[in-house]
Amino acid sequence: MNILYEDNHLIVVNKRAGEIVQGDKTGDICMAESIKAFIKERDAKPGNVFCGVIHRLDRPVSGVCIFAKTSKALSRMNELVKSRNFHKTYWAVSKIDIRDHNLDNALQKSVTLENWLIRNEKQNKSYVVKPGNKEAKQAILDYRLLGISDGGYGLFEVDLHTGRHHQIRCQLSHAGFPIKGDLKYGAPRSNPDGSISLHARKVEFEHPVSHKQIIIEAPVPVEFERMFGGIINR
Repeated sequence: MNILYEDNHLIVVNKRAGEIVQGDKTGDICMAESIKAFIKERDAKPGNVFCGVIHRLDRPVSGVCIFAKTSKALSRMNELVKSRNFHKTYWAVSKIDIRDHNLDNALQKSVTLENWLIRNEKQNKSYVVKPGNKEAKQAILDYRLLGISDGGYGLFEVDLHTGRHHQIRCQLSHAGFPIKGDLKYGAPRSNPDGSISLHARKVEFEHPVSHKQIIIEAPVPVEFERMFGGIINR
């Protein structure tokens, strides 16, 4: 387990692609249960261990994932998320058609995407729909194109303003940038390990108890380093 930050109230780990944050119909062991078992053994706790899920990352996504070690921390962190005082930054790799995009003008400039999304529960997929649909929810994000690899892939930095189901995957695909490996949203082929090239790079928030500003970054994935090392390490 790769722990990025821990105190008496929170534990933050670097999630691996393929891990599930919370239990689902697959019955696979989830991160919340693994963390409980880890803390119980490490700290020799005689009773039950609390581990509350604050935010979720899709199974094929990697990066920063935060859990609460107390019910008070969970409640206060949930309020931060609801009030949008919990800031998440993601990195995504997407194929770019150079013919369709003015890349010189796009590099490093912030672009806002605002769409209305509707979730199909049976397909476990979200769709962009026209405004006015009563079942749709507003989805807003900003992205910057940080650089382009020799193979024609772009490294995108994404800042979320809302937290909708599959928001980044759906909105980037709708904008013409399906995430590498994400077959569900238009990528032409999967990644060998079943992941998608989306990484929760950084979180920023006010600590629920100490009220100090906390900034936590996850290490850069090997794939990202290989493709964009010259850009990332500049």
